[in-house]
Amino acid sequence: MWMGTLFALIAGMMWGLVFVGPLLLPEYSAALLSAGRYLAFGLIALPLAWFDRARLGQLSRGDWLEALKLSAVGNLIYYLCLASAIQRAGGPLPTMIIGTLPVVIAIAANLRNAKRDGRLPWGQLLPSLALIAAGIACVNQAELHALEAAGEPDWARYASGALLAVVAVACWTWYPLRNADWLRDHPGRSPRTWATAQGLVTLPMALLGYALLWIGMAIGDSDFVMPLGPRPEHFIALMVTIALLSSWVGTLCWNEASQRLPTSIAGQLIVFETLAALSYAFILRGHWPAPLTLAGIALLIVGVLWAVRVKPVRD
Repeated sequence: MWMGTLFALIAGMMWGLVFVGPLLLPEYSAALLSAGRYLAFGLIALPLAWFDRARLGQLSRGDWLEALKLSAVGNLIYYLCLASAIQRAGGPLPTMIIGTLPVVIAIAANLRNAKRDGRLPWGQLLPSLALIAAGIACVNQAELHALEAAGEPDWARYASGALLAVVAVACWTWYPLRNADWLRDHPGRSPRTWATAQGLVTLPMALLGYALLWIGMAIGDSDFVMPLGPRPEHFIALMVTIALLSSWVGTLCWNEASQRLPTSIAGQLIVFETLAALSYAFILRGHWPAPLTLAGIALLIVGVLWAVRVKPVRD
């Protein structure tokens, strides 16, 4: 139990790093950050694919197409929306919205395939949903106060950031459900091979995205210096760090935790990611969260922990 919890904590700390990139490189567009991160991840997947080439060769054309869809939505589009949300609305509010994922996924599974996975009683979910909504409202209010104190706020930019965070939640709600469907329909396939396949198909998409951004900036006569921007060393280091630690080490540690912990407990420990991301955001700001923000974080954690304790029932 202790080792499993430790692995889950490390995974959360690694995953929290993805929220830092847009804050450390604000002059880089979200699209370039997304393409750069998954270009690095795709290159990391190449040697893994060489060692797993025999199993990868067993995948059909339909399997590769499914991996392409999963990577496009769960990797590129998700991080594009998340990075855009953080750059527009700051770190805390998008992080809180993303922190609702365990509950949103449970609700989506409830609506989508209750016969297979069991049904979560709505009456038992309502208190957790109320706590989560109250927590997000508290953090939102605190962020609005901070914007007003800093000067004339751009409300449209802030609202668009919150909306993009919701779209990111939708992407990562669809991804694990669809990914689980494939794994259940192919019990003989290795999850590691499937993860490597998704990393491989991410590489050409990231390359294409990067090329289109470069061409678009050249046509638009942009002042942005391509291919690596005004701070190439920082950009390369951050993209490789996030790709290696968040995409590979984080997933590895989470798999180790999942092998040691009951699913009901592992689901609760996803909140480590939210806590890590919020901690990093406030460290970069250089001050403690406001009391209202701390209250919102506490409400979110309690709400998520309450929800993941709800046991599915069979009709």
